[in-house]
Amino acid sequence: MSSTSSIVRKVFMALSGLFLMLFLLQHVSINALSVFSPDAFNEVSQFMGTNPMVQFVMQPILIFSVVFHFIMGMVLELKNRRSRDVKYAVNNGAANSTWMSRNMIISGLTVLAFLAMHFYDFWIPEVVTKFVNGDMTGMHDGIFRYYPELVHKFQDPIRVVLYIISFIMLALHLLHGFQSSFQSVGFNHNRYTPILQKAGTVFGILVPAMFAFIAIFHFLAH
Repeated sequence: MSSTSSIVRKVFMALSGLFLMLFLLQHVSINALSVFSPDAFNEVSQFMGTNPMVQFVMQPILIFSVVFHFIMGMVLELKNRRSRDVKYAVNNGAANSTWMSRNMIISGLTVLAFLAMHFYDFWIPEVVTKFVNGDMTGMHDGIFRYYPELVHKFQDPIRVVLYIISFIMLALHLLHGFQSSFQSVGFNHNRYTPILQKAGTVFGILVPAMFAFIAIFHFLAH
């Protein structure tokens, strides 16, 4: 029974992780528009910020997934640590695993701290503007406020450094989590697993690197 419940927890952990990776891909794609076309970034941000399906369906699902993923991650990590304490007495676990796989809780908590800062910087002010102040226009002084707000946040060098550190830890988390998620849901094939491993490496490096590039670009360009 305990083994079955552990497998179920890992499957739900993996599914929430896959969902969050889709969100990361969507989020970095929208943010990248701020580099190439501020107008397009404003228009997409306005759509995402006022679309009822996004605001009242997808956003609660996203928040639940984040909370669930990190709580379940800590539960599984504590169970794994107890198991490893016994195994390490007869075998060096570090010889058969990477730093990333052994320290997912560290990278995960760092990413969670980044999300708290990100919510403080962008999500909470957005919620206050729309649902407390009742301003759904997305405008300030006759222009869309999304792009100027993004640029303003990235003028602080300390914030930019913190974001970059967080993106590095996100990369370490994804480099193990991507392929591990597929494995946990039972996708393990001699032909396709190596492809997934390579795709995971590309995703785990490219997405955080794009986030970091966007922050650095706006810091240097304005």
